[in-house]
Amino acid sequence: MKIISIFREWCKRSPKHAIAALFVVVAALHSAPTLAADRLQSVTSNGVLKVCIWPGYFAISYRNPRSGELEGIDIDMAKAFAKDLGVELQFVDSSFAKLIENMNNNACDISMHGVGVRPDRAKHMDFSAPHLRSGIYGISQVTNAGIETWDDIDKAGHVVVVQSGTYMEPVMREHLKKAHLSVVDSFKGREQEVQAGRADVFMTDYPYGRRMIALSTWARLLEPPTPLAPTPYAYAVPKGDAKWLARVNAFVTATKQDGRLRAFAKRNGLTPIVVLGQSQ
Repeated sequence: MKIISIFREWCKRSPKHAIAALFVVVAALHSAPTLAADRLQSVTSNGVLKVCIWPGYFAISYRNPRSGELEGIDIDMAKAFAKDLGVELQFVDSSFAKLIENMNNNACDISMHGVGVRPDRAKHMDFSAPHLRSGIYGISQVTNAGIETWDDIDKAGHVVVVQSGTYMEPVMREHLKKAHLSVVDSFKGREQEVQAGRADVFMTDYPYGRRMIALSTWARLLEPPTPLAPTPYAYAVPKGDAKWLARVNAFVTATKQDGRLRAFAKRNGLTPIVVLGQSQ
């Protein structure tokens, strides 16, 4: 460990301070796992819940460019969770590309931005019970005569773009047989590639597909004939803290039972994908 290496170096340079250095090392080793071991106690004692969000996620955790205010189902849920815990709420801007990093660097206590539950992510974080479930949709330009239905997507010469770090990336990498897959770093990059003609379609989910149809005149929504990769969306927490995960799950269960989740879904136009059962 880095702390041990520093201790050894300190002792070599200043043997007379070895005992003092030992006390420092012991204290550091004793306190380092405390937050990971009992995050619930840390949140309640500090009086702050740090919530990672992706502010570009329409109807989920979206920062409205006109008002500057955050809105969406997971913004509503985060506020409700902080209220239940009796603590202040602090949002931390993040993204799917930074999800794993932020689950391991103490940037936040929980990620609440419609995190798709995937096996590769489960190696780095724990997931709550799901509250939403969405498959993959496509967005093309209404002027693109070559892409009018879902079946037009996977054809030779077509370019399909996805955002790095989203679950669409591995799914489409496996799904596409003829079309070329392009990966961009930002969600805006997907739209720009399609609008510029460098790509024919970008892949997204139900919430963002709603955004494109509601706010863009150039976009065409492409829905697969059967759901493609329907994925549960949940909240992600740092791995290995069973007590904290249990508290998060208790909150999710309570919102399903008392109607808050249903109301938040209706308010944000997500009723078709809300998960109200406990085992879905």
